[in-house]
Amino acid sequence: MNEEVILPIGGMIFILVLLVPLAVVLAWQGFRTYQIKITSKAEIARDEAYRKLAEEAVAVQRKISDDLADLRARVASIEKMLREIE
Repeated sequence: MNEEVILPIGGMIFILVLLVPLAVVLAWQGFRTYQIKITSKAEIARDEAYRKLAEEAVAVQRKISDDLADLRARVASIEKMLREIE
């Protein structure tokens, strides 16, 4: 073979052996970075929904606690009135 044929073949082998795997690795890492970004956004949204649900649960518990305290006071007042009547 003459040098005019060997040089282009050598260049093609260089591209195939070194640059293609590099391009594949870079593309793969870009894909993984994008995938992690999407997953992180989904986790953040899920965490925010959970935090909101927890805050609502605490508010409901406080209301129930206040209502229960009010009911206890009413029952105590009714018991006092019943004792006075006897």
